[in-house]
Amino acid sequence: MEARIAPAVAPWSPAVQKRFDRVPPIRLFRVLARDERLFARFMDGGFLDRGHLTMRDRELTILRVCALNGSEYEWGVHINIFAKRIGLTDDEIAATTHLADTTIWQGRDALIIRLCDTLQSSCEIEDDFWAELRGTFEELAILEFILLIGKYRQVCLLTNTLRLELEEGAPGFPAP
Repeated sequence: MEARIAPAVAPWSPAVQKRFDRVPPIRLFRVLARDERLFARFMDGGFLDRGHLTMRDRELTILRVCALNGSEYEWGVHINIFAKRIGLTDDEIAATTHLADTTIWQGRDALIIRLCDTLQSSCEIEDDFWAELRGTFEELAILEFILLIGKYRQVCLLTNTLRLELEEGAPGFPAP
């Protein structure tokens, strides 16, 4: 299936080039780079910096949100760039997409998966689950999780509706 909006091609404006000097010019970023304002707004809202979450917490969240929202494109980008760096096993990588079976996850990973699943089905966290999250995560980490989940639902909306094809070398979802 062909992408609905073609990515921009180089040469980039100085502002876009400055960003591409720091991040790979993946297809999604190049589509947004067609308009410098939209590109800047999107990039400024990112969470791939050091924040209140570990890299594993962040990437597990992103992978689960992408799987829940059917964004094979973004899931593949994050598998390709981050999965092995954060120590995800092949079974864990596959389990990010196994939406019915969450038995592989333990401890904080299980809470992250449950949080993603909860916010996917309802824009609310019940008090007992909030207390459970607070037993493991600081308040600012929980706030960052909520923002991250919302941001990557936006990313999934973009990648799915734009019908972006997988980046070269990025995997698609594993067979169920």
